[in-house]
Amino acid sequence: MDHCPCGTAPSRVSAKLSFGSETYTVKANNGILSEQLASMKEQSMIILKEFITKHNVPDDVPDETVEFSSEDDEEALDEKPSVRRRKRK
Repeated sequence: MDHCPCGTAPSRVSAKLSFGSETYTVKANNGILSEQLASMKEQSMIILKEFITKHNVPDDVPDETVEFSSEDDEEALDEKPSVRRRKRK
């Protein structure tokens, strides 16, 4: 194992992200292991954000109208929880 006198080790951290048919490789910057992991996390989050943004549903898609029957609304109003009250003497 090589030891770097400057206190930084060569990158030992890498990851491969697969989203369906798309594959991304993340390699950490040089530094101590905790810095490499933090760098890899930041890069992975950027890739994930870009993937979600790229595959997100467009805003101009019309919403489907949902129809509720008026009977359902009436039933919901009629159902009241039964509460017993104590009589005072």
